[in-house]
Amino acid sequence: MKNRRTFLKELAAAGAFASLGRAATDWKKQMGLEVYTVRDLFGKDPEGTLTKVAEIGYKEIEPTEYGKMDPKQFRGLLDRLGLSAPSTHAGATDGPDLEKQLEGFQIMGIRYTEIRGGGGGGGGRGPQTVESVKRSAEVINKHGAIAKKFGMKMLIHNHTQEFEPLEGSKLRMFDVQLAETDPALVAMQLDIGWASVAGQNILEIFQKNPGRFELWHVKDATGIKSSDPKLSPNARRGVSKLVPVGQGDIDYKAIFAKADVAGLKHFCIEQDNAAESGDSMAAAKASYQGLMKMLS
Repeated sequence: MKNRRTFLKELAAAGAFASLGRAATDWKKQMGLEVYTVRDLFGKDPEGTLTKVAEIGYKEIEPTEYGKMDPKQFRGLLDRLGLSAPSTHAGATDGPDLEKQLEGFQIMGIRYTEIRGGGGGGGGRGPQTVESVKRSAEVINKHGAIAKKFGMKMLIHNHTQEFEPLEGSKLRMFDVQLAETDPALVAMQLDIGWASVAGQNILEIFQKNPGRFELWHVKDATGIKSSDPKLSPNARRGVSKLVPVGQGDIDYKAIFAKADVAGLKHFCIEQDNAAESGDSMAAAKASYQGLMKMLS
């Protein structure tokens, strides 16, 4: 029999060999853009806008609308431009034709979506409680079971309010959603920009919940480092300003270095206020260049 030391050496060597076989993902090759960034242009000229997005170098998009195109037309446009849309924020609506909507998403190549209605969505009006978020999570799981039949997962996206304590509790919506949703059916789409503005430690989030964050929104902001730590997550929004990626306070080099821990599959750059900046496409290009520099 082999002695223990020899066995451990062989085991370590096998592990090293296996890790060599798993090449690290080159995220620069699948740069994504949340189309909300250039919504002012897309609304007037969907094809021209996506053509310019592709020319910048983006490979993926996340639509917030489909430019009045049916699924086959939209997929045809993406294919012509060498783009794909793995996720959407123009989600489906619960109702009699839900499965027909999801069939359309299949045609477009979408694999992550939201489904509105049916009591889901992780919120509703008025103060949220642990129980109300649990009920929403239950509906999201049910929607996830339907989406699974079409090769899709539900996605849950955050802003800053998900990090505020729920009514009558120290727990936050973010905590309850993570605990109550089924990872096989639901992916958390971590908006790293808003989470950072809310005062969250992104690397700690990954460590505490490995594999749950298959989708990211990549945005940057100033004012994060100088914010008063006593401010609430929502109040911190008032002292921050969204800027192109690479021009703010968020260290995306360190964050992407832990993409495997997060479980990242797809990400998209977003700048919510780019349409008010005077040139949203220039902002999208600046973010592309800024992230490429960080990842190089």
